[in-house]
Amino acid sequence: MSVRLRSGLAALLPRLRGGKQTVPARPAPGAPLAEVTDLRVRLGGREVLAGIGLTVRAGEVLALVGPNGAGKSTLLAALAGDLPAGSGEVRIDGRPVGGWPAPELALRRAVLPQSAELAFPFPVADVVRMGRAPWAGTGTADGDEEAVAAAMAATEVTGFAARPFSGLSGGERARVALARVLAQGAPLLLLDEPTAALDLRHQELVLRICRDRAAAGDGVVVVLHDLGLAAAYADRVAVLHDGRIAVDGPPAEVFEDGLLSRVYRQPVEVLPHPRTGAPLVVPVRDGGPEQPGGERSAVRNGRLGLTSA
Repeated sequence: MSVRLRSGLAALLPRLRGGKQTVPARPAPGAPLAEVTDLRVRLGGREVLAGIGLTVRAGEVLALVGPNGAGKSTLLAALAGDLPAGSGEVRIDGRPVGGWPAPELALRRAVLPQSAELAFPFPVADVVRMGRAPWAGTGTADGDEEAVAAAMAATEVTGFAARPFSGLSGGERARVALARVLAQGAPLLLLDEPTAALDLRHQELVLRICRDRAAAGDGVVVVLHDLGLAAAYADRVAVLHDGRIAVDGPPAEVFEDGLLSRVYRQPVEVLPHPRTGAPLVVPVRDGGPEQPGGERSAVRNGRLGLTSA
């Protein structure tokens, strides 16, 4: 049974027993919500994470990027407490992640996995309402329905609240799963590829939600493959390569042609967006679409230009 499922079930016990849990205080701006020290994880005989050090702070969006197999999802699972460390330490709210009882941990971090599956056809509203389970026994039940409604509105799933989760498209399921995470109300959000199944509009919506949560004081860690989204919305980017963090910092500082070309094993150019100045990562391709007159389009210094064929 996963830590997430144990969190939901265990959180119901205080209500059944008539007990109360202690609601954690809201973190101060910039306070460390999660700290990773010399983290090493082995899976299938391979060292997937090799000495990771990382701090996640309140009020920031931290994007984890890197090629397939770099260790992004493994790092997120270790942060969540779903995957034990081989060595090193992960701390949530100042305590080793394994030292928190499941209900207490669920009040401090919420996790969105890559895929969301349910064995039973629960209505969408009930799936989102499951996110409130950790708050059972805390005396905050009066705010449950407001939190659920706000999460559904933010993710644009209110319109199909009564539909069974099993009858949704992949993108709709992804948004409902995110709504559940938002309804949970934890100050640390751990999101694994939340935009993978989404169209352009909803990719932007999800990253705006991440920014809104950070502006409200939460810390957000999001695994992304789209470097453009990371550059546009993240405060910090950690580029993972071969189980290590190759570089960590603001996108404008760490997105550099040579580094990304080496990490992704694909030549790229990093250009400033002509309006915002945010980095645009463009693969280097031979040639381009031909224009009338035998010319090819090319990007030079952030502008669209023409070169002779």
